[in-house]
Parts: sequence; structure tokens; C-alpha cells
Amino acid sequence: MKRILAPLALIISSSILWPSLAKCHDGHSESNGIKIEELANSTTMWNGSMLPNYPDGQPKIKVLRIQIPNGMSLGWHYHPVINAAVILRGTLELKLKDGTQKTYRQGEALIEVVNTIHTGKALGPTDVDLVVFYAGEQAVPTTVLADPQSNE
Repeated sequence: MKRILAPLALIISSSILWPSLAKCHDGHSESNGIKIEELANSTTMWNGSMLPNYPDGQPKIKVLRIQIPNGMSLGWHYHPVINAAVILRGTLELKLKDGTQKTYRQGEALIEVVNTIHTGKALGPTDVDLVVFYAGEQAVPTTVLADPQSNE
């Protein structure tokens, strides 16, 4: 009888707990008013290319808040490390050397291109305010200014 009751108790308790477990995200419950909104989750960059592998060296995380005045264009540059951003305010246009472009607005997240020369511009009447999360390697820069005529 005990051999039957133990599995039965496990099945019953699992079925009771399952609905609350299904409402969790990475172990955080939303039942206490905590709200979780996934902003980005991808294996590709904004241009559709696959993200590169992480480096083998000592990992280094850097988080920057960047403010770009309206109408300002960034210099051509590339990122040798994986990074993602969230636009807190404004509209940001990103452009590759081949003319490919994508526009991001307040509240949107983007997974930036890696080792690809690009530029950005703050569009519209509002400055762009964004937070960028870099997942790189110690001693590797997060951003490198580049000549748009080069082949990097």
C-alpha cells in the first residue's frame, strides 16, 4: 500500500504545483506582482547573421548608458564582442556599409552586429538614450572606430 501511495502523492502534488511553476520565468514568480517582459532572445544579430561563439578567455561584462543628441550620426565603427541594447528614449537608425538599415524606437531591444562595420543616427526631435550590454573578453575593446572603405 505504501508503494502505491508515494507515487500517487507525487503525482497529485505535481499536478497541484504545476500551474504555479508554469507561471515562473527562470525561477521568478509573477504571482507577487513581479512583471517580466522578454525584450530580446535570439541567436542572430539585427542583420540576420548568426551570433559568433563566446571567447575562450576571461569573460568581461560592461554596461553603458549612451546618450546621442538628436540628428547626431555616430562614426563608422564595429564591435568585436557580442552586445545588445535597449532604447530608453528616442529613435535610433542603424546602417551597414551595404546600405542595409534598421530603425529602433523607445522600448525596443536590439542585438547588435559583431565584427561588422556600421553607423547609427539619432532620428527625430528627441535625443536617443540607450543602455548597451557588452559580453566580451578582458583586454578586448567593446568598440573600434573604422574606415567604412575597409573590408572588416
